[in-house]
Amino acid sequence: MAKLDKSLYTKDEWQKIRNKRRQEKLINRAQKSRPKPPRLTLNSNIAFVLGNGTSRKPFSLSEIQKNGTMYACNAVYREFAPDHLIAVDTKMILEIAKSEYQLKNSVWTNPNRVYSKIPNLNIFDPSLGWSSGPTALHLASKHGYTDIYILGFDYVGLDSKINNVYAGTLNYKRKQDRATFHGNWLRQTQIVIEKNPQTRYIRVAEPDGFEPPELERLSNVVTITTLDFANRFRLLPAS
Repeated sequence: MAKLDKSLYTKDEWQKIRNKRRQEKLINRAQKSRPKPPRLTLNSNIAFVLGNGTSRKPFSLSEIQKNGTMYACNAVYREFAPDHLIAVDTKMILEIAKSEYQLKNSVWTNPNRVYSKIPNLNIFDPSLGWSSGPTALHLASKHGYTDIYILGFDYVGLDSKINNVYAGTLNYKRKQDRATFHGNWLRQTQIVIEKNPQTRYIRVAEPDGFEPPELERLSNVVTITTLDFANRFRLLPAS
């Protein structure tokens, strides 16, 4: 907004101009903080739930999102805006809020007094008390898709070291740190799949990736390779 020379106006004229400019600023601020309208996708029956395991690195997130609704976790917001961002770690929510990402995008988290006054957060009620990935899978399942693709749920580490796209960055472990035991993540994933027998879950994994027997024996989940996934949706590689 251009600066005006106050001396060119009478006192009454200046008062009117100032009030008008204040109103314009408030309107602009409200428009900027308004959440984006729902994005139209090519297939409303398909959702993609992304963890941050390194097996999802070959894929362009924007190319995936063209084919359905995307649910993703934590620091993915630094590079890409999914349809729904899920983060349950307090430090991560504070980071997201500092960027004001949640003012224009859908962010889901658990109730916490630390950020009870942060605007425009979607709060799980009740809280599951789970990790972000399985919580994202739970949310997508509640939204009623026919097929849900699961990417980046690698569970095991890389040579016993942390397996995460954002390892070594703010609010994440160092790349040389030992991998966290995956038992809770796997159990939570299994609970979601078992509670939604009408939904087909398609887990995407590397050809030599870890295949949990707990998921293999469930009738409504299958595992496909990363190559199969790329061919199925004709995906371009990540740049």
